[in-house]
Amino acid sequence: MKEEHLAFLTPIDSSTTSWHSFNLTPSDSSTFILMGIPGLEAAHVWISIPFSMFYFIGLLGNVTVLYVVGKEQSLHKPMYLLICMLALTDISTSTFVVPKALCIFWFNLKDITVGGCLTQMYFLHAASVMHSAVLVTMAFDRYVAICNPLRYTTILTNARIAKLGLVGFIRAVLLILPETLLLRRLPFCANRIIPNTHCEHVAVAKMSCGDITANRTYGLIIAFVVIGFDLMLIALSYGLIIRAVLRISSKKAHQKALNTCTALICVILTSYTPALFSSLTQRFGQGIAPHIHIILANLYFLIPPLLNPIIYGVKTKELRDKLAKYTCKM
Repeated sequence: MKEEHLAFLTPIDSSTTSWHSFNLTPSDSSTFILMGIPGLEAAHVWISIPFSMFYFIGLLGNVTVLYVVGKEQSLHKPMYLLICMLALTDISTSTFVVPKALCIFWFNLKDITVGGCLTQMYFLHAASVMHSAVLVTMAFDRYVAICNPLRYTTILTNARIAKLGLVGFIRAVLLILPETLLLRRLPFCANRIIPNTHCEHVAVAKMSCGDITANRTYGLIIAFVVIGFDLMLIALSYGLIIRAVLRISSKKAHQKALNTCTALICVILTSYTPALFSSLTQRFGQGIAPHIHIILANLYFLIPPLLNPIIYGVKTKELRDKLAKYTCKM
């Protein structure tokens, strides 16, 4: 009996685990089981405390930013519209993950239909791709503001920002759709346990009895296009910004130019660092315990929504002043 108990607490390999070992039975053939964080089942309630705190604080912060920018006419500018887009993608990514994770932690509600799983995966990944597109647009915004300030208002109008946002949205929809359709065509085995808190592409694909080579290849293509290509564009923007700043003789102007980029640099670091770690450990970190993979994946959906409103609230003076104004009214 003791050995069985210890086996239950051992990190799970979804490709070899049987239903009997978990004493779980799928309600029907179209149901998956989300295990939460395998190996840490006994600590699920405790893990839910930071999960719920991070989520609700992040939700409050992002909704506050959206409310203040919406109410203040003086903030209806390209930079603040981009901050609102970022807030919307932050709310979306965390909301697609955390409520279901809390249902697992608190109520042991682990069942999810195949359709529900693919839907969650689709919207979650699309929101993540959109988030990356917003960061690229923000880097371009800072490039124009510093390298071509006299033409800033003519190059980046509110209408143009809206069009760039629409392009980012269409890119997200079109990039993620084939990934979902490739999964939809796969036959799934009897073992339908997903060792995660949410439906993630690789974890779902591993449950298939069919050939998942196309799924793995397309997943890597998306990772390259979104993380690799977008980071390259951001790096290019900042390379041109640094070159322009170094040409400025005034130290005060140097400082002012760099200060306008500090907030975005912090946001980029909080957004891409967990994503890169999660992607690399998932594909190449075979010796890393499964619960580490899952915790890293969840940090990507928890940390940016929590920190981004704080970063922009602290680093952007105009927004900080307006936030203080509304805070004092409460």
